[in-house]
Amino acid sequence: MPVEVHWPAIALRLILTLLAGALLGAERSKTGHAAGLRTTMLITLAASIAMIQMNLLIPTNGKPSNSYVVMDLMRLPLGILTGVGFIGAGAIVRKDEMILGVTTAATMWFATVVGLCLGGGQLVLGSVSTLIGFGVTWGLRHVERHVERSQLAALEITVQGNALSAQELRDKLAAAAFHIKSLSVTHCIQEQQRRFDCEVRWSSHQGAAGIPPILAELQNIPGLVKLGWRAVGAGPQ
Repeated sequence: MPVEVHWPAIALRLILTLLAGALLGAERSKTGHAAGLRTTMLITLAASIAMIQMNLLIPTNGKPSNSYVVMDLMRLPLGILTGVGFIGAGAIVRKDEMILGVTTAATMWFATVVGLCLGGGQLVLGSVSTLIGFGVTWGLRHVERHVERSQLAALEITVQGNALSAQELRDKLAAAAFHIKSLSVTHCIQEQQRRFDCEVRWSSHQGAAGIPPILAELQNIPGLVKLGWRAVGAGPQ
């Protein structure tokens, strides 16, 4: 990191910072996330300005001979990282059993580090890191769609009388490559109904939003009163 920094160098750092923030934030805006282009650009710019200010304050670093106060300039970028942690926590949302915004929070944290690099004068490192980060958030999104992931869901089935047994339900789910994590049966004697509550796991390319074909088969169960399906786990990031 250069000890002395002049205005042409400051201007170059700020321009690269804005480009980096725009590149990283554009992907978040395109996919409809709240912390998008403007938010990412402001975070990256704030981190860069903090490092530029640290450069400008280097002559005051340390303990002056006539003072007991010690100027620790590294607290400035460290404070920026801590502050972004609070913003990132606000971007993570839990909706019922779905967890959203983890990738957005990670993008903001990454953009902060990029801003610190560019503001500190590591222009090549910051620029290359920006391209790598953009490749991860945008390029790997398409790859991730083709990767099988374990999904969780809660399945509720209510049937009339003895139309379905626990073993028959186990066999149907096993035939569809579902793993049963838990299964409980509730008998309603007054209404002569039987309710099955299952937590199942299966592998899918479509993510938690995908509706498995097994539901169409379960809809044809004789005596079916109610069929409920609720995805559990991480949602779109």
